[in-house]
Amino acid sequence: MIVLFWRDVRRGYAGGGATLVVAFFLLVAVLFPFAIGPDATLLARVGGGVIWAAALLAALLPVERLVQPDMATGVLDQLAVRGISPAMVAAVKIAAHWCAFAPPLMVAAVVAAGLLDLSAQRLLMVEVGLLLGTPGLAALAVATGALVAGLRGAGAVAGLVMLPLAVPLLIFGAGAIEGGASGLKLLAAVSLVLVVGAPIIAGAAIRVGAE
Repeated sequence: MIVLFWRDVRRGYAGGGATLVVAFFLLVAVLFPFAIGPDATLLARVGGGVIWAAALLAALLPVERLVQPDMATGVLDQLAVRGISPAMVAAVKIAAHWCAFAPPLMVAAVVAAGLLDLSAQRLLMVEVGLLLGTPGLAALAVATGALVAGLRGAGAVAGLVMLPLAVPLLIFGAGAIEGGASGLKLLAAVSLVLVVGAPIIAGAAIRVGAE
């Protein structure tokens, strides 16, 4: 499982995967001020929500690569033959996906905060929120990847599946900037539910896909 973890982390960074996620995240952050105008007060007020929306969309980008390649090449079948449960495989993939996309995203959030004129205090709340919420995004991405693996047009289907389920994370993540500790607790609770439940759902989807 350690080998699987490091392989998935390397695959997340290989071929510019992490760079693409960061570039997409920053692109959203750059375009939003052009759309809303130069009102610094308004940008500062909605900037946290923009960062969370960009993080959600960036987490969706690699969904097709999280489970489908291993299912197509028989890696998941080999792990099952060795007695490793699909839920355990999904949990390892969640941890690897988080390591591949969350740290670069949190660094990019500093740049996005400058573009959106966020204060240092609000930036701190955004970073703490991302630290607590991105595990939930990673879990949701892996579960979605397992559910749509093997489907034609999996990318479009993944968006339809993942985006509605991520709404609570988006709401509590943006709200935590104003809500302080209580908002962060709600965000952490939602993220924890996703981290606990996603491996079970993804494992069941992997098991069905292998049959």
